[in-house]
Amino acid sequence: MSTNNRSQGEKTYFEQQRELVLQDVATNLEQVLQNMNTLNRSLESVIAVGNEFGQVEGLWSMFENVMAQQQQQQSPEEEGHTQAHTGAQEK
Repeated sequence: MSTNNRSQGEKTYFEQQRELVLQDVATNLEQVLQNMNTLNRSLESVIAVGNEFGQVEGLWSMFENVMAQQQQQQSPEEEGHTQAHTGAQEK
């Protein structure tokens, strides 16, 4: 067998190349992991900023609801006033 002909310290060309490829894969996986961690931190920052606007959005929603209620309350009064005013002009 050829395995017996070479010493145990020697590696075949295939084994050397396989180790290089495995090292390259391990290095690239580590880089992917680092990039994913960076992306995760960035997403957490974006979410935190978005959450800070939650209170402001709530206040604007309340303001919008109050304004809509006031407008609905004023609309019937204005319609009655407009109809009375229009009827007076027609006579």
